[in-house]
Amino acid sequence: MKLVLFDVDGTIIDSQNIIVASMESAFASVGLAAPSRADALSIVGLSLPYAFVPLVGADGPIQELTAAFKSAFAGFRANAAIASPFFDGAQELIGALGERDDVMLGIATGKSRRGVDHIFEKYNWRHLFTTVQTADDAASKPSPEMIYRAMAETGVRAQDLVMIGDTTYDMAMAANAGVRSIGVAWGYHGVDTLTAQGADAIVSSCAELGETLDGFIACGDIPLKS
Repeated sequence: MKLVLFDVDGTIIDSQNIIVASMESAFASVGLAAPSRADALSIVGLSLPYAFVPLVGADGPIQELTAAFKSAFAGFRANAAIASPFFDGAQELIGALGERDDVMLGIATGKSRRGVDHIFEKYNWRHLFTTVQTADDAASKPSPEMIYRAMAETGVRAQDLVMIGDTTYDMAMAANAGVRSIGVAWGYHGVDTLTAQGADAIVSSCAELGETLDGFIACGDIPLKS
């Protein structure tokens, strides 16, 4: 049995608009200029409040920004003008994998448990995921704790697990845990940086991701295609 762990923001869901809007609102609330869009997205994947450290420094108003970001994000979630759509093919791929009996699915995300629960309830996904690791449960990426917890909960060995993500934090977390990783080219960090951080494969579409996962699930002991 294989375990496929998915990151959420930038991998399954294109949440960049709501993240940037929430970041702008949070910085305005403490009287600071908001970071550029590129800088705001560069820290996606880190758990709050760690995500603000690269933006304002360890001595900055971390707690205030964290609270303001959470409040703004919850408010924007109901705003249809700031949508968080699935990336093309992601919803279908998750559904197809969820019907298989030779693989388990999991989540490893810097989102809060509340944020993941919102997605599960909205799309009726709760039954598809065997293990869910969030910022409320484990240390922030790139710590391997989320992966270790997922392995303990499922009984899956390191060689039978693959992490799917769009950031260097995902790739580094997988490397730190001694598991394989697949980087997606449509997320918030560049392909070159994902490769440099140790991604075993890079995919450019959900169709290609599905094909790569088919190979991993069938023959997990061979290198993933790159």
